[in-house]
Amino acid sequence: MSLLGTLFRDTSPIRGDEPAWERELKQCEESSWATLRNLGAQKRHHLSERTTYVLSDVMKWLADLPANSIHAVVTDPPYGMIEYEDKNHAKLRKGRGGVWRIPPSFDGAKRRPVPRFTVLSKEEIVNLHGFFSSVAYGILKALVPGGHVFVASNPLVSTMTFHAFMESGFEKRGEVIRLVQTLRGGDRPKGAEEEFSDLSVMPRSCWEPWGVFRKPFEGTVAENLRAWGTGALRRISDVEPFKDVIQCSPTRSPEKDIAPHPSLKPQRFMRKLVRAALPLGIGIILDPFAGSGATLAAAEAVGSRAIGTDSDQEYFAMAKQAFRALSSMPTEKG
Repeated sequence: MSLLGTLFRDTSPIRGDEPAWERELKQCEESSWATLRNLGAQKRHHLSERTTYVLSDVMKWLADLPANSIHAVVTDPPYGMIEYEDKNHAKLRKGRGGVWRIPPSFDGAKRRPVPRFTVLSKEEIVNLHGFFSSVAYGILKALVPGGHVFVASNPLVSTMTFHAFMESGFEKRGEVIRLVQTLRGGDRPKGAEEEFSDLSVMPRSCWEPWGVFRKPFEGTVAENLRAWGTGALRRISDVEPFKDVIQCSPTRSPEKDIAPHPSLKPQRFMRKLVRAALPLGIGIILDPFAGSGATLAAAEAVGSRAIGTDSDQEYFAMAKQAFRALSSMPTEKG
């Protein structure tokens, strides 16, 4: 395992002199975990003692969650919502496109499909805002006071998504910018590439925004940390705080081979987020759009409990197969 991978794991010795409030937090985590991982009658995979994946519609699952039962959310949802509708998702799997742009092969390399959010209609934009408002309200209820949410988006739709979280009662605490050069944007006018060879229709995307939100709480951060274990973000080290710009190249093989999800995020990035999300290393992480299980694998790698949901049967099965390999994978910088 690389040095970076080693640093992700919490190797702190077990202390016998921990304060009473810390012991109580750990006991509450144990109690909540025993309830949550067996909540409801939906099909599920207990991927490990610390990780469970439930096959469920996101809104139903959020509605069933007890109040103040989750400590952090790290999730990569459908950015525009329509890309994972049945009709467009079926076209993606058949290689026919729909809202998904299927790039041509270049120099023998087959590029991954990307969704085209510029085609969203006014009605779809309204629906997008409404959907994320409902998700945000559900998360707000389930989170403990001071719990953080890291939610991925895209520069074209992030304003709507992040505004929905703020309207629902969350405090916006900034954005984590993942510096990553993708295939989105930078193309010449379609059908007139030679005539307008010195033009691009839109900027080439070189970053990915992750909104950072926090559930409001009363009192000081220190008081909330003692009461709920939340309210802050874990530092990288004693001398280095968690930062809002992270350089991270696109997901490469073998991760893509292990979990061929169209929007798989790399473990070297996801482990940084899930580690930061639980400031004391105590609590339960939720990913309501778990997909191939990258967030769950990252939580397992850093030693945290996590529960995920998704309504797609294929990704549910994929996560079961990919979990061990992803969670045990060494990470590299970049």
